[in-house]
Amino acid sequence: MSLESSRRRLDDPAAMRAFAHPVRLALHELLLRSGPTTAADAGRETGVSQALASYHLRQLAKYGFVEQAEARDERERPWKVTERVQEWDDSAPGLEHSAARSLLEQVIAERALARLADWGERRQEEPEPWRSIGGIGNFYLHATPDEVAEIGAAITELLEPLMARVGDPAAQPDGARPVLLTQVVVPLPPAGSDG
Repeated sequence: MSLESSRRRLDDPAAMRAFAHPVRLALHELLLRSGPTTAADAGRETGVSQALASYHLRQLAKYGFVEQAEARDERERPWKVTERVQEWDDSAPGLEHSAARSLLEQVIAERALARLADWGERRQEEPEPWRSIGGIGNFYLHATPDEVAEIGAAITELLEPLMARVGDPAAQPDGARPVLLTQVVVPLPPAGSDG
């Protein structure tokens, strides 16, 4: 599956709300990281019961985020992701779409902050150079919307070869491991405004 064919633009508020659930995001991430996985194994890996994992996997399937994978035997029912990248924007009109996008972004940001806190607790146990790589970078810019969009496109272009490795363990070099890179772009109020 090529990375380009593995993209999905989320424009359905119901799908965005369905995806904006911490357990579903954890299950989706697990399937990205591990490949096809059964509900029982997914439950163990994410710390939920098999029944709860199965329910949330079915919800993800209902909205097209996962599907049944080919089973190795008749007892097994593994799941796999349908696309590796989900994108969304505010091009769809309406409050419902905006609220769904805000919810999804909030849940993703909360997960990223929890991961950052976990990293802070275990950073000293990590070998160099991992210890010096993790953390937050903060850049204060003056830019136009087009310039910010260009930055995002350039970052995506740099990341595409690395994202393509997610589904291909043979392409992952020795020493590679999963890395969460969360991009947060916040337009600030103009100087001199009350915002």
